[in-house]
Amino acid sequence: MSEFTSVGVVGGGLVGMSWASLFLARGCRIVVVDPDEAARVRLDVFLNHAWESLGALGLIVGDQKPEPIVSNDFSALAGVDFVQENGPERIEIKRDIVARLEDVLDPDTVIASSTSSLKASDIQSGARHPGRILVAHPMNPPHLVPMVELVAGELTSEETVTTAERFYAQMERVTIRVKREVPGHLANRLTSALYREAVHLVAEGIADVEDIDKAVAYGPGMRWALMGPHLTYHLGGGTGGYRGYLDHLGPTQEARWAELGQPTLSESVKEALVEGVDRELVQMDEATLVARRDAALVALAKLKKDFGL
Repeated sequence: MSEFTSVGVVGGGLVGMSWASLFLARGCRIVVVDPDEAARVRLDVFLNHAWESLGALGLIVGDQKPEPIVSNDFSALAGVDFVQENGPERIEIKRDIVARLEDVLDPDTVIASSTSSLKASDIQSGARHPGRILVAHPMNPPHLVPMVELVAGELTSEETVTTAERFYAQMERVTIRVKREVPGHLANRLTSALYREAVHLVAEGIADVEDIDKAVAYGPGMRWALMGPHLTYHLGGGTGGYRGYLDHLGPTQEARWAELGQPTLSESVKEALVEGVDRELVQMDEATLVARRDAALVALAKLKKDFGL
């Protein structure tokens, strides 16, 4: 029997709709709270597109697609087993959402924030029950990208983290624990490091946006989709493994680190980046780009599973 049968989703934006679709597929009763009257229509459209992908991944429990409850009233969340919060990335709004949630939730109901950069310690400040609050940050779209990084705040209880691990396991997500709070957590810091250099290469006239995107998508990105940088370089060390790689090629890494850029997003740099992406889009069907990306993510997830990666 499922431990979590009802889930609250606060915020019906892209991430909230994606979470709600996954939770529905896993057989949960879903309550979405959003102040926008158009949230229900938006969710229905998103769900219609997501359901096929969720089915292809084998994530759908049961034969019928359940109907979500969509409300603009936080009281609709009374009695849910778990809450996924997806409000705007502003600390005062997050704290207001927590206060509203604490008025209707049981004291031990976990509140997991999808925030991409804010700290759980800051979100739980002033809460009546801060121990049940943590960060549970996905990569978009979370119904197709399985990683969820869990970050405890200063007052988050160990029980809250283990409960979150059980919840996301029921949703068939891959959880990681970030051991210490830092802005951007783990995954976004890694992607930000790559993006910083991608911007620097454009700003310095070293490469065009299109070639940078191709370099990542058809080069290291293909390997990173299968394993992370440490395992990748372990294989790059041949019979010497990771130690052999670090001893032999570590100095070349340090030399490149010393040359990495520190760009700023000036108006001229932003213009160059946007113009580059516009040139890329001319060569592809932008109207079907999201659908093709999602289909490829489904195929990639199935491939990784088949190969045990």
